[in-house]
Amino acid sequence: MNSKERMLTAISRGEVDHTPLYCWCFGFSPAGNLRWEKNGKEVKHWYTMRLEHLHRLPETWDISDDFKRVKALLSLGIDDVLDVSIPWGIHPEVKIKEWREENVLCRIYDTPEGEILQKVKKTEEEIPPGWVIQPDKLKLLEDFNLPRGIKFPVSTKEDLPKLKYLLKRPAESEIQKYKERMSMIKKFSSENGVFVQGWSAFGMDAAVWLTGVENAVIAAMTEPEFFQELVDTVYDFDLMRTEMMLDVGGVDMIVQRGWYSSTDFWSPELFKRYVLPNLKKLVQVVHEKGLKFGYVMTTGVMDMLEYLAESGIDLLYFVDPEQDKLDLKVFKERLNGRFAVAGGINSSISLTSGKREEIVSRVKTAMEIFGRDGFILSPVDALFPDTPWENVNVMIDTWRETNGS
Repeated sequence: MNSKERMLTAISRGEVDHTPLYCWCFGFSPAGNLRWEKNGKEVKHWYTMRLEHLHRLPETWDISDDFKRVKALLSLGIDDVLDVSIPWGIHPEVKIKEWREENVLCRIYDTPEGEILQKVKKTEEEIPPGWVIQPDKLKLLEDFNLPRGIKFPVSTKEDLPKLKYLLKRPAESEIQKYKERMSMIKKFSSENGVFVQGWSAFGMDAAVWLTGVENAVIAAMTEPEFFQELVDTVYDFDLMRTEMMLDVGGVDMIVQRGWYSSTDFWSPELFKRYVLPNLKKLVQVVHEKGLKFGYVMTTGVMDMLEYLAESGIDLLYFVDPEQDKLDLKVFKERLNGRFAVAGGINSSISLTSGKREEIVSRVKTAMEIFGRDGFILSPVDALFPDTPWENVNVMIDTWRETNGS
């Protein structure tokens, strides 16, 4: 099996030649012999093109770097994935005004339906090498906005008609750039046997970005009609980008973010009400095109298990026995093969801070429980700038030994 065949078979819960190991890289600093040079400088940190529309990277990263990272990881005998993100646009009649009030970034979107005001504190903290940094100008959807937000874009039902002008189809020039990149990805994937996954759906993450965490939870409980309309607006946006991605082709699986859809934020009842219906619809759209569907949830997966299974997803990123305090054996029994899972070891806890014995134990436990039964060993959530290469090497060696490879 090549890497793509192995990943697809594992996600389909078929018979693989060995359990895949996939490591998403988010600023990870690999061993020196795996690095390359660009513009006369050594590329010290690895990223993925999935991040391009959501984060400001501290270093340049393009599709050629993605290809080199994939080849470097494949050379180690482990699997890698090409992540694809798709752009979006705003209505041409929207006018943007930006300014700064001391340490606060301010932006007004002047839409045909009225103005949307956004304010975010610019914290200017020192960021260690490799980590993403806060943009100098506001972005509508950005993780940095949540803990620093002063005025979120959506506050009331009256903001929703305005919001729709900011979640539009990208310009034709952007679509053409995306098609050109996908042509390169299709060729590379075919020649090298690499799995491609497309990130086209934000789901509840976007609702939280747009309103703020506390505002979202309160609105869901006290203003259900307003919050439902917001959730449906995000779904229409997700559907548009997903259908664009499906039309262009070249991806093997669509993935929806769900970092802000877990029990850290929502009860199972609220998940069932606001997340599940649209998730089921999007899964059906993707399945009708013959593709797989992946979903991200790193905590509370046991409480949400039945709803995740009901949604029809094919793969859950990420099952985490450490931050989620999850008994993998019990989870697998209750899962009963209804979808595949990726995870098994936490990156920040075990791979960054743990001792060799802990890493070995975590990998062996996950592999013994799941084996080749719809499982992808994958550090949760990613390999970060502070993840030591030595510990990653221990994980790889233990995975090889346990796999018999």
